[in-house]
Parts: sequence; C-alpha cells; structure tokens
Amino acid sequence: MKDLRIVFMGTPDFAVTILKTLVENKRNIVGVITAPDKPAGRGRKLNESAVKQYATSAGLNILQPTNLKDETFLEELKALNANLQIVVAFRMLPKMVWQMPEYGTFNLHASLLPNYRGAAPINWAIINGETKTGVSTFFIDEKIDTGAMIYQEAINIDPEENAGSLHDKLMFLGSDLVLKTVNEIEKGDVTTIPQLENADIKTAYKLNKDNCKIDWAASIDDIHNKIRGLSPYPAAWCTLINGNDQLDIKIYKAKKEVISHTEPIGSITSTKKELKVAVANGYLIIDDIKLPGKRTMDVKSLLNGYHFESDSKML
Repeated sequence: MKDLRIVFMGTPDFAVTILKTLVENKRNIVGVITAPDKPAGRGRKLNESAVKQYATSAGLNILQPTNLKDETFLEELKALNANLQIVVAFRMLPKMVWQMPEYGTFNLHASLLPNYRGAAPINWAIINGETKTGVSTFFIDEKIDTGAMIYQEAINIDPEENAGSLHDKLMFLGSDLVLKTVNEIEKGDVTTIPQLENADIKTAYKLNKDNCKIDWAASIDDIHNKIRGLSPYPAAWCTLINGNDQLDIKIYKAKKEVISHTEPIGSITSTKKELKVAVANGYLIIDDIKLPGKRTMDVKSLLNGYHFESDSKML
C-alpha cells in the first residue's frame, strides 16, 4: 500500500463535496489549492471560494496563488511533499505543476470523455439532448481533458432534468469515483486506457451571451433543451417585444406542447394563467421567467401584474 500525501485543487461547490468525501474517508490532504479571494457585491467585500471556506473549517493548509508558475508558489507546493494531486473544477495547470507528484495528477471531469471536454460539460450534455452523461477520472497531460482515462461512471439524464439537478447528481457520483480512483492508486492497481480520438467528439464550449440566446426558429426540442441546459445558471435568454417595451428576459423553465398551428414563430399567447410562445412544431409554455430588474417568478405571478399586448413576441 502506498502512503498517499494528497494536494487537492478546486474552487466551486462541486469541488467541495469531493474534498469533503476525501476528508471524511481519512485521506491525508497535505494542501488545498484554490482561487484567490475576489471582491464581490456593492461593498467590494472579499469573497472566498467555496473550497476555501470548507478547507478553513476543516483546518486544512490552503494556498491561493494568482500565478501557478510563480517561483514562491512552486517552492511552497514542493515543500508539501505531496505524491498525488487531485484536480476538480480548477484551471489549466502548467506542466511543472501537474508532473510534480510521484503518482501523477488526476482530474475529475463531469462528462463521459472524450465527449464534452471543456468548460461547461453539464450544460452542453442537456443542451444537445443527450439521454446519458457521467463522470470520468483521468491523468492530466499537456492538452485539455485528453489524458489517459482511469475510471468512468454513467448516469441517465431525465427528460425534464435541468443543469442544476444534474450538477448535484454528478457531484455525488464524482465523489465516489474520486475515492475509488484514490483507493486504486493507493493499492498500486490503477490501469489506464487512452482516450479514443474521432471526428464526432462533442465539445463543451465556454458559455457566453451568444450561445445562451434562444433561437425561436429552432425545433421545439432544441429550445426546450437549451432552457433546461442553462437553468438555473447562467439561464437562456431572449428579447421580448411588448408594445413599446423591448426587454432582455431570462427563461428558467418551460413545457412543450407539440401541436399544429398557423401562428408566426415567436408570437405570444397569454391568458390570466398561461404564457406560451409559438415555435415551428408547437408551443413553449413558459413556467419560470425573469424580467430585467425583477426577481425570478412563476408565470402566474408575472401575469398578475404584467400585461402582454396582442402583437407581443419573442425574438
């Protein structure tokens, strides 16, 4: 059995659950690397990462480098004498960092690699209408998410699942997979297989304003998947034209109604209880929505105080 000394690298809530699992299973975490504190809110108060908050509460040794190639940081990292590094939702590591420990540096990625390499694998799996996804552990190499695979675990995506609920499922699945990977490395039994490269690999592009915008001319399934895949964050958006109002709104939840109609694409039908948008092969019935400067609300609450003109539409 190997005597593992582990450095953990991560920043958001997703990584906290994995770190917590390692701590609760008595793994020897000699250091935690996380993002520097950032000013946030109106008071520009320094905001600590979720991983830092947990690591502080667990009494773990924390490093917060701004530059991963900085000599002082590299010396501090070397001094921890770690022989394994685990990366979960962090940033790209320079070679001098990932090749430092004797037993390597492995990463947990929230997809079934080689598909959905990149920044937003959970979102894109839903946006692209996948019915299955999962988590993968692999040893880091020079490129992004391309290293030799250790383990994979698959999970079904429910038809009404959104990115938030899938995130939480993969977080717990990932915790088990990281622990399993650590156990095998400890025993010296770990085997790897290279990722297969092919032309059909799907990419998890970084989300931005352009790829989060709803195209109302797309199919009803594509629009519904985009809304699910971007909820609750960063949220699918579009422009609402209502009388003199031109508002960029966010849609968090909607249902499909597949039916033939002759309404123009994007046109809105509203009653006291329902708001629906015409699409090519039916209607999207909006459930949860957010207008600029307002809180997210269900459509019934919105319709209590907001009137839609007969020629209103979504662009």
